[in-house]
Amino acid sequence: MIETERLRLRPLRVSDVDAFVDLHADPQVSRFVGAHSPHQARERLTAIERQWTERGHGLCAIELKPNGEFIGRSGLQYWEQFDEVELGWTLRADRWGHGYATEAARACLDWGFANLDADYFTALIRPGNEPSVKVAERLGFTPRREDHLHGSPVTVYALGRPTSLPA
Repeated sequence: MIETERLRLRPLRVSDVDAFVDLHADPQVSRFVGAHSPHQARERLTAIERQWTERGHGLCAIELKPNGEFIGRSGLQYWEQFDEVELGWTLRADRWGHGYATEAARACLDWGFANLDADYFTALIRPGNEPSVKVAERLGFTPRREDHLHGSPVTVYALGRPTSLPA
């Protein structure tokens, strides 16, 4: 579990299926990340649980600390076709504009650099998703290449492992 000032991040579980479906059912959210039927969501969450077991990282539920309310997901997703780990974030539309995406993503990014042997992480962002571009830029990501994910174009942003400066 990862905690920030306002958020608690924990591995997503199959038992999160209803909140996961609701998150992706909002047209403002699904236009960039797609919607999931309950069956598709269970399959996706099963794969996320498997990634946690096999790779030691995966996607997390984002919950508000005071009440445990599920407001979205963030975390590190390994994409075999790219042999890269993506830092992702998706929040409920009614929670946009409060800095939660940046706060959650930064916590996952810091955790990733501290715990994983990765030279860099990526962020795959669909054209037109300017709010996610802003989050990526706030975190220090820069465009690396154009690619495709699930048949859709994406700009692949990347951020290299921070290096220590000499004293």
